[in-house]
Amino acid sequence: MTTPRPKWAYTLPSTLLLMAPFDVLASLAMDIYLPVVPAMPGVLNTTPLVIQLTLSLYMVMLGVGQVVFGPLSDRVGRRPVLLCGAGLFLAASVGMASVSTATLFVTFRVLQAIGASAMLVATFATIRDIYAERPEGAVIYGLFGSILAFVPALGPIVGASIAGIFGWRAIFVALAAMAAIAVANASLKWPETRPLDRAQSRRSVLPIFRSPAFWVYTTAFGAAMGTFFVFFSTAPRVLIGPAGYSQIGFSLAFASVAAVMIATTRFTKAFVTRWGVAGCVARGMALLLCGATLLGLAQLFGTASFATFILPMWVAAVGIVLTVSVTANGALSQFDHIAGAAVAFYFCLQSLIVSVVGTAWITLLDGDTAWPLAGYSATMAVLVWLGLLLLRSREKVLDSRR
Repeated sequence: MTTPRPKWAYTLPSTLLLMAPFDVLASLAMDIYLPVVPAMPGVLNTTPLVIQLTLSLYMVMLGVGQVVFGPLSDRVGRRPVLLCGAGLFLAASVGMASVSTATLFVTFRVLQAIGASAMLVATFATIRDIYAERPEGAVIYGLFGSILAFVPALGPIVGASIAGIFGWRAIFVALAAMAAIAVANASLKWPETRPLDRAQSRRSVLPIFRSPAFWVYTTAFGAAMGTFFVFFSTAPRVLIGPAGYSQIGFSLAFASVAAVMIATTRFTKAFVTRWGVAGCVARGMALLLCGATLLGLAQLFGTASFATFILPMWVAAVGIVLTVSVTANGALSQFDHIAGAAVAFYFCLQSLIVSVVGTAWITLLDGDTAWPLAGYSATMAVLVWLGLLLLRSREKVLDSRR
């Protein structure tokens, strides 16, 4: 017997005002302090590698946490997971603003990421509960996708402005203040939306991991977003260091890449209609490889500048959007009967690919150059291409047997 879902009493604009702050906070926390990253080793008496760890661990915990909080929200409800996660995010942000040692800074950063993961899971689970079969759901997902593209452009500019006036600690105070407002609003207005289905039986998740399509398209998402992760991890060291950019100058250059991504999203529907899922991913990987080639040539024969580091990323940015707009459909199309588990593992695995593999490239190669970005993009693009060829050959074999 299924308990009827509670009615959602809010209009679409009211829903967005209620939900969007949690999506914005989780995304904003990724890169708002990028402009002060080069100064953080001296402030906390540590190494650049430890500060890089705060970027990588955030991505890891954001992904791994979804596997935990997804089932937990099914068991205890969306509202408690949301409020507890947001409260943890708030407290961790205050902690990051108050510490003076690298160990505590990293610890609070991990807690901040755990809170952000819970917020995202509860928010998107609520969207599924209310809008799964309504046209407004597509509008919300589209707008949230735009937020994910826009926030990376806005975050470093906001961070540089706050740090320039009030100091680096004020960046995390600002995150805590925004979280406090969002929590207060949600505690008053966010109802429980979890559907209760006692008759639902457990289904095996093993078919997910046996699916070549799941792995290929999940890896493709990791290739695309990992390129952006390596870019925002190395860009401060390349542009503020060798290129001599100011914090504001860096933020504007960084924002231009996100602006290209936002502009590309306006055409994704037409691209998907024309080329399909596999075609969009193949072209996305081609653009990543092209951007990587330009970065490598510039590193060999030029010096760090807008033309040699940012313009190649404009090319890669188009490939990133082409890819991430379709990979979920490619990876999850076979698993409607276990969609919740499939989505959780999809986001978890791509986050691990982005953070672990991306960090490995940054660690193994010189993070003050374009080599980690060029190496990651090129290697992952070729790997995904091979995966697409495998899928195509499997489809031909299956078609021949029919």
